[in-house]
Amino acid sequence: MSNTATTPLPAPATLSTALVVRLRDAIMRGELLPGSKLNLDRLRAAFGVSLSPLREALCRLENDGLVALIDQRGYRVTPVSAENLTEIIRLRIEFEGLAIREAIEHGDIAWEGRVLGALHQLSRCKRGSRSVAEQEVWEVAHRAFHAELIAACGMPLLRQFCATLHDQSDRYRRIFLKKHRPDRDVPAEHTAMAHAVIERRTRDATRILREHIERTGRNIQAALQK
Repeated sequence: MSNTATTPLPAPATLSTALVVRLRDAIMRGELLPGSKLNLDRLRAAFGVSLSPLREALCRLENDGLVALIDQRGYRVTPVSAENLTEIIRLRIEFEGLAIREAIEHGDIAWEGRVLGALHQLSRCKRGSRSVAEQEVWEVAHRAFHAELIAACGMPLLRQFCATLHDQSDRYRRIFLKKHRPDRDVPAEHTAMAHAVIERRTRDATRILREHIERTGRNIQAALQK
């Protein structure tokens, strides 16, 4: 827990949200391991907060599928499993596919420019052997790119569902990347996806997205079974 509380938390009005961000980051980076028990007293001491905002933050993370309340035994980081990953992959394909179709139908020229801008930002991030800081920069750009692809869908709830699933998928991918090099095909897939979207090639865009999600999922599934 030494890396999860490096700066003071903000005022009470935003305390719970700040805790959600800190805890989510700790889970995504693997500082809080899958299946590990979350000791509330230690978390309170680490963040310098009372129990009430901490419980609220954990409940919000439970709704996002990153934390699980195990009967009366307390909170744990949600474990990883091949079955859970399979469900996440299937849901991402369905939800993000719908969101991309809607975005292509409703997006304007300004949205096209933002998609290309997000792609450019992502392409400038270092690949291969990366430091922790460089990896985090790539993660932020990667998330922004996928979010921009569906930003024009005009369905806030759908975007929220996609963001939640993306978080859960990213947790598996980050675990995979700790022991494996990034896939060389990923940048080409991102480029193909972006151009299919802005050129309004709906069938190609959804196909590339599906193959992108499925291939990443297969790589992680194979690693989980070793």
